[in-house]
Formats: sequence, structure tokens, C-alpha cells
Amino acid sequence: MVLPIVHTPDYDAQFSADHRFPMGKYTRLIEILRRDGLLEQGHEVPGIEPQEVFALAHDPAYVAQVFAVAVPEPIEKAIGFPVNERVSRRARAATSGTLLAARIALETGLACNTAGGSHHARRAHGAGFCTFNDVGVAASKLLEEGAIRRAMVVDLDVHQGDGTADIFRDEPRVFTVSVHAERNYPNDKVPSDMDVALPDKVRDDAYLEIVEDTLARACLGPRPDIVFYNAGVDPHADDRLGRLSLTDEGLKRRDRAVIGFFRQRGIPLCGVIGGGYGKDVDAVAERHATLFRVAREFV
Repeated sequence: MVLPIVHTPDYDAQFSADHRFPMGKYTRLIEILRRDGLLEQGHEVPGIEPQEVFALAHDPAYVAQVFAVAVPEPIEKAIGFPVNERVSRRARAATSGTLLAARIALETGLACNTAGGSHHARRAHGAGFCTFNDVGVAASKLLEEGAIRRAMVVDLDVHQGDGTADIFRDEPRVFTVSVHAERNYPNDKVPSDMDVALPDKVRDDAYLEIVEDTLARACLGPRPDIVFYNAGVDPHADDRLGRLSLTDEGLKRRDRAVIGFFRQRGIPLCGVIGGGYGKDVDAVAERHATLFRVAREFV
């Protein structure tokens, strides 16, 4: 069976190699997936959704600024890099890619985007290396058109999903879950529907026990029609911006636990890669590839 994968070269905005955000990981990731035989039948390429789709989750004025490449400097500072034409195109493509992956997941049960997980972008503007909140836009669009009635966001990036929580704070149809390092960015967290804040240096076994317990508690409520899974690899012990201590095997066990939990219940899952930081782009990309290798076990 083939795992549906969404990708476009536009995900790589071609930052310099010494930039704090390892932009080259997107190009390297697709190369690794091709090497590993996950692209034997190619991949899906997203088109670019119109501005009004992005405005379902973001202030229309901010959306217009990104599309016009005219983002004010204070917002660019909050994002962490200038929003030039390449960055604007990347943000539009990555968000459109998550929406496409979600549509495919609704049809097939499972699909993954080789970008996405930009969970710090709030309704008013971007922040924390996140220009648009791709999951926020995708879930909002699916709700708006009636493709789903409820969604769940399971965010296991090492940073709290403040932007997603902000976008859906008054939306009872989307249940947001964030398991993150308590002492990490952002300083001012926006409460999710379920937040699990972890102390520094949590290791594999303790982390997996917490994740499994969190999933069980999160699913006591109404059944979602789709789950967006942010599989950030920054909980890894070697991550430049993480504070937890997972191993490669721990990430694999985590992804298998999450994907297996929802597939056993017949709930469609859309995977996005989330954060992963380090000077060794190859190592970061290899960690991100774990999501796709594990997901293929469930197709």
C-alpha cells in the first residue's frame, strides 16, 4: 500500500545554511523519503488556496500583507525572519499542502504533509518561525464547507501550540491538545483544551506513558472526524531548541502510538512535521522521516 504524501519544492525558502531555522530540511526530507522507497508512486502537489481560505483562521488584513509581501517589520521580528517572496510562497504552499493532505486523509484514512505544523501563528499574525497556521486554516476550511463536524489537534511539538489554541479558543468543534516542555517557548502560552506541560529532560518511557494517557483522556469527549497530528521532532535530546530527552527510538514509538491509536478507531489522521532544529540538517531531516516511515505501517 502507498502512503499519500504531499510535497512541493516551494516548502524550502532557501535560507542560508547558518540560519537558526534549518530551511534545507524540507528538501533533504523529500530526498530521504525517495531514497527509502516511500515515493514509488510519486507525491501529491498542492495548489495555492485563495486569500479568503487563509482568512478563515487569520485576520484578513494580515493575510493580505503576507500575500502582498508587505508584512510590517514588528511582525517579521515576531516571526523570526523577513517575509520575502520566497517565504510568502512557502507559507501559502505549506498551508495549502496541509489542507490537501487533510482532504486525502478523509478519503483514505491517512496522509502526511512534508511541511506544516506552524502552530505559533495566531489569528492576528505570525510568530515563532510560523507565518500562517496551516492546521488552523485547514480545519477551519473543512468545517466551513461541511466536510467535517469536529476536529482534534494533537500537538506533540516540544513547544506549546499557542497559535492553534488562540485560533480555536472560541470554536467548540475543534479540540486542541498540546504536550510540551513547560519551560520552553512561548513564554506567554494560550491555554489549549488540554495542555500537558512537562519538566525538562523527560525520557522515552515516561514520555510515552504520558502521551498514551493524554490520548485516552482527550478521546473521552465527542469523536472527531479528523485528527491533525503535529509530529514535531524537537523533543529529541539533540534538538537545538528542545528541552526534552527523547531518542530516535522514542520518536518512532511516539508516532506509532499516536497513529495507531486513531487508526484502530477508524479516525482519519493528517500528519504534519512540526519543529526540528539543529545545524546538522541531515540529522533533523532523518528524524522527520520517522513520521512517514511509521505512517506507512498503517496504510
